Amino acid sequence: MNIVIVGGGKRMHFLTKSFVSKGYSVTIVNHDADYCKKLARMHQANIVHGDGTKPYILEDAGAAYADIVIAMTTEDPNNLVICQIAEKMFKVKKTFAMVNDPKNIDIFKQLGVNNVISTADIISSFIEQKISIDDITNLFPIEEGKVAAMEIEISTNFPIVGKQLKEIEFPRDATIGCIIRGGQAVIPRGDTTVEEDDKLIILCLPMAQSEVLKTLRGRTD
Repeated sequence: MNIVIVGGGKRMHFLTKSFVSKGYSVTIVNHDADYCKKLARMHQANIVHGDGTKPYILEDAGAAYADIVIAMTTEDPNNLVICQIAEKMFKVKKTFAMVNDPKNIDIFKQLGVNNVISTADIISSFIEQKISIDDITNLFPIEEGKVAAMEIEISTNFPIVGKQLKEIEFPRDATIGCIIRGGQAVIPRGDTTVEEDDKLIILCLPMAQSEVLKTLRGRTD
């Protein structure tokens, strides 16, 4: 799979490392020449110096052969333009635009950008649902936030320790997909017992996240 990422920052570094580890071909486009030199030393990726809103720069980055283009600059208008160029000029089937202002989500979608991600909206939803980030080591949205994936490490004071899954009254809109135990993956069954230091990989609807944590921690606050 060929992926073009336009932008920089920690999120870009994380995505690049993740994609490269899976064997994907990644090209990063950034307008800062010095930053591009650093990227070349940090990542096993193709680095293109230039303005990603310019068609010829995206062409140099191989947009014509890209399966995915991700626009994650700090400027929402630039992200919109990048995705529009990728879709209309280079016929890229999947584009993703990161928006810094949630108010731009509807505008982006009306203008044809097929995937719009707002980190502000995600963070806001977590706060509204009173989720404590101390209990979550990894949480990310799936399918534009319709489903959330959580990785939660079980502490000794959690009331579910020592219980079989069938004994735990888990929310209807959540399920444990996998348990990481001692570095090994365990596919859970009803008679699987939860142990201290287990990492539960949980899939749930966003509105169920708070209930999931209450169930695991035994708290109602």
